[in-house]
Amino acid sequence: MLEIDMTAPGIDRLVPHDAPLDLIANDLMFGEGPLWNARERAFYFVDIIGDTIWRWRPGHGREVFIRPSAKANGLTYDARGRLLVAGWASRSIWRVEHDGSITTLASRYDGRKMNSPNDIVVKSDGAIYWTDSPGALFNVGMAGEDVHQYLPFQGVFRLAPDGTTLDLAISDCVYPNGLAFSPDERVLYVNDSRQYLIRAFDVQPDGSVANARLFHELEGTEEGIADGMKVDVEGNVYCSGPGGIHVMDAGGKRLGRLRIPGHVTNMGWGDDDWRSLYVTTRSSVYRTRLKVPGVAVEQGGAR
Repeated sequence: MLEIDMTAPGIDRLVPHDAPLDLIANDLMFGEGPLWNARERAFYFVDIIGDTIWRWRPGHGREVFIRPSAKANGLTYDARGRLLVAGWASRSIWRVEHDGSITTLASRYDGRKMNSPNDIVVKSDGAIYWTDSPGALFNVGMAGEDVHQYLPFQGVFRLAPDGTTLDLAISDCVYPNGLAFSPDERVLYVNDSRQYLIRAFDVQPDGSVANARLFHELEGTEEGIADGMKVDVEGNVYCSGPGGIHVMDAGGKRLGRLRIPGHVTNMGWGDDDWRSLYVTTRSSVYRTRLKVPGVAVEQGGAR
């Protein structure tokens, strides 16, 4: 059963007192990239050090989807239902076409190699946003052959819906990691692993962001950092942090913490009603059930 602590009024609306905590996998070297495929009714996740993108289906277990994966990290879908990958060690954003072929969407900015794309989201207009921290350049078992950092900053990038215009959306991050839109896409949340905080930005009509502000500072001394982040349909924000998953309302007030065994790396909504929360840790994958559904990942007509 899921343990909840650091609670405040309002958490009982989101989390059942008897919420389960089901173990999906427990032999990973570094789990990440949780993503629900609504068409297949399947759950995808990655093992970065294991160099594999896995597919798991209830009642069937898991199977290799892509191996090697160039140490893939964050996963999402575009509006045509194609898998988008934050290529951690490949230092690129790439897409899996419907025929299984691979297309590189971005790998350089201003003529220089990106650091190591970490997490990735898609706006409803088709624009792709991702964080570009340098973690793959120095984490053992995650790096490619070239570990030199060419960009003098860690930021957030935006690839426009035309698929060619690449902009630096945010340039002043210390170590950008998880990112997520509010349900109405008017706010972009970006967390920072080194600073244990979440910032909020107003999304402008042209896709740029403005009015940076502190949304929440994570508290706790247990294992865990600001890493993966998701939002539910009411605008509540779920972010990995010390001791598990920290839950905040849309105003940044902490509502409680979902205690998860191990070091949480990311989370993703899933199942037919989008009320299941799949959680990756460095070694395992868990699933729990909540009362309020998460924001569905659009997948070419499937939600």
